[in-house]
Amino acid sequence: MQEPLVGARELETGIAPQDVTIVIPTWNEVQAIGQVIDEVREYGYGRILVVDGYSTDGTAEAAFQKGVQVVNQTGRGKTGALATAIQYVDTPYILVMDGDFTYDPSCIEKLTAHARAYDEIIGARTYGREHIPRLNRLGNRLISWFFKVMFAVNLSDVCSGMYLMSTETARKLEFTTGGFDVEVEIAAQFASAGSIAEVPIIYRSRVGRQKLSSVRHGFTILTSILRLANFHNPVLLYAGFVALCAIPAIAILGWVAYLHMESGIWHSGYALVGLMLLILSLQSLAVGTLSLLIKRLEQRIYRTLRLVPVKH
Repeated sequence: MQEPLVGARELETGIAPQDVTIVIPTWNEVQAIGQVIDEVREYGYGRILVVDGYSTDGTAEAAFQKGVQVVNQTGRGKTGALATAIQYVDTPYILVMDGDFTYDPSCIEKLTAHARAYDEIIGARTYGREHIPRLNRLGNRLISWFFKVMFAVNLSDVCSGMYLMSTETARKLEFTTGGFDVEVEIAAQFASAGSIAEVPIIYRSRVGRQKLSSVRHGFTILTSILRLANFHNPVLLYAGFVALCAIPAIAILGWVAYLHMESGIWHSGYALVGLMLLILSLQSLAVGTLSLLIKRLEQRIYRTLRLVPVKH
């Protein structure tokens, strides 16, 4: 989806600062967390929740001294932090931003301006990209391109650590990842069954030590996209396999048939390869269709169970 334009109609869909909780997942960010909290408050956002992953450098204590709500996360990685935050938030909207000083709170209103128009608004790191390590930038482009192919949405920064979503929709998310790929998982679910957009934001140099491993975490995110596409958008994924197999299959079989009709030569080996590719494409189509039916049945069951009242 293209970047939304900020116009009169869009601004009417914005929300007030008291309607959003700023969620800051942290792990050993004592050097930056105080500055982040002060800046967020300067821009009028008083509802701040710091979810700490059992830091050993005093991050939780530093945040608590700033007078904000601090909770220890359950579960592992950033996924556990977000799942914990969702349980505590009591405002209509959640805005997630990292606690390492890289995300500028002045950009928060760019996301809140479109809060009612989309299920998720991502802050795309458009300005200040030079603060992202070169290898990370290359990996982010590859990941975003792969996500675009798998989910057919035009996002340029699917790994951004700053994004807004409604609390109601956030509570419907199903988390299966456990680390830096949680942003991709959230975007995958909204891209498959909802609406998603991005707005340009400022990215700054981080304060403290970088925890992201470019190669290891990048490979993990790429494999997560493939797994999430298989789970949330199987038709598009298997349609790609169908095309990869069917196109060469038809070309090979057509070439074999043409030679046989023109010169009487029969290439049984090529014909067998073409037939196998055609069968594989048909199997991929069948698996994709079956996966879609199962996914839709699962969603219906999940919605039905949520509507059934609990008897005490």
